[in-house]
Formats: sequence, structure tokens, C-alpha cells
Amino acid sequence: MRANEIRVCILRMEGTNCEQETFDAFKRLGAAPEMVHLKQLEGRDTIAGEERSLEDYHILMFPGGFSAGDYIRAGAIFAARLKASVRKDLVRFIDNGRAVGGFCNGFQIMVELGILPGFSGTMPDQPEAVLHSNDSGKYECRPTLLKHVNRGRCLWTRGLKENELRLIPSAHAEGKFMFPQEEEDRLFKRLFDEDRLVFRYCDEQGDVEAPYPFNPNGSRFNIAGITNSDGNVFGLMPHPERVFYRNTHPDWYRRRTGTVEGDGQDIFRSIIEHISRKF
Repeated sequence: MRANEIRVCILRMEGTNCEQETFDAFKRLGAAPEMVHLKQLEGRDTIAGEERSLEDYHILMFPGGFSAGDYIRAGAIFAARLKASVRKDLVRFIDNGRAVGGFCNGFQIMVELGILPGFSGTMPDQPEAVLHSNDSGKYECRPTLLKHVNRGRCLWTRGLKENELRLIPSAHAEGKFMFPQEEEDRLFKRLFDEDRLVFRYCDEQGDVEAPYPFNPNGSRFNIAGITNSDGNVFGLMPHPERVFYRNTHPDWYRRRTGTVEGDGQDIFRSIIEHISRKF
């Protein structure tokens, strides 16, 4: 399949943002993204002919933002509406090997859906984890260094080398990845053993135990992004769509070096290349 035949659903609702940056990232690499409102998938309150089905797409993206105002919990309302309207379609989409990605609020939505980490199936009835309030008690908007620690399971980062460092900015108030206390040791071990960890916060030396401010939220093991068992579902708290080009890096003005490619671009390229080979 050619890149321009890969259809990408950028799913949005009230309160989401970064849709445009995510759309532009896929468009610049030759794919065919489309902005789709949740109501179009639900089949309600839309103009005739504007309904959409997940079957029309190869990649589903949950952008960042504050969907539904992040009431109840971050991403909870978006996830609840998806479960009520398109649960079977989304499970089939994932089980058929199509790709699902989410950044920041998108990651929060995916955890609320249960599709990450997905230990108990593609979409368990209850969330298995949570993205809790930052330890600082504040909204943290800062450049963050990430170490790519995945050994090959994640299809979204096949274009990155293991232990490579990337600078990808964070902007969130609830990014602390947590499991239920009585099970956290066992479940964190599963993330490591099954190669589901993708990115960990680190310092300039690559130390993945570096504390705040390198870890902006206090997540145990400095977890920033994870994948599911098949590697086609990927969630990340920082925003790779914001550093598609080098000149949007916060240090660009001082250094003015390097290629035009930013540290987030390979994430989009990797999944496009995988989909083009698979379908």
C-alpha cells in the first residue's frame, strides 16, 4: 500500500487540541489524514453523508487536550462515550492489526478505555491503570528528554534505536502512570518482561531514574509511554507532534544545527511504514 492510501482518523470532540499538528504530521509524510468528530462515529447529530466508520481507516489517533473539560478524570468522558457507541468496532479495529495512537490526553483516553496496557484483553471492562495527578500538584509544561527503551515490540517506534534519546515536550497535569497498589509490583514487572515499555523520562546522560524536573509527573520507573502486546496500540504523555521539525525544538535558536527533522517525526514515519507493508 502506498502512503497516500493510508487513511488516518484524527478523532476529536469538545476540548481536544493538537488535532492540527497531528493531522499535519501525517499529511507531511504523505498519508491521508481526516479530522473526524466523535459524533460522526456515533452516527448522531451529523449532516447526512458525514457519518464515518472505523472500518474506513488504517490508523486511529487520539490527540491531546482536555476532552470534555477532563471532568471526572482526564479522558474518562471521551472513553465512556466510545465504549457506549463503538466498543465492538474499536476492538475489531485493534484485533485486525490496525494502529491506535494517543498523545497526552490521548494516552489518558486509551488508559481509561483499557486498551492500554490491555493485560486482560483488547478492551477489558474496567481500566487496569490510571494517569494520576502530577506529584508537583501543578500543570507541567516543559521540554522533556526521553529514552527509547523498547526492544522491538512497539510498531510506532521501529525507526528508533534502542536507548536513543529524544527531546519531546510535555504539557500535562495528570501524567503519573500508576497501577492498583496491591498489584503494582507484578504489573510493572509485566511491562518490563513483555517489552511493553516504550519511553522513559531521563536526564542528558540517559539516566532513567532521574527525578523531577526530568520526570515531570513522578511516574514510577519514569514511565512516559507504553504499548500493548501486539505493539499496534501506543500511548505517550509527551507531544511528538510538536517537534515534527527541528526548528520547533526549544534549543533551536541557540544551536541552529541538525537536519530539518525533529525528534518526533520518526514516530509517525514508523507507523506509516508498518501500515504500508501490512495492508
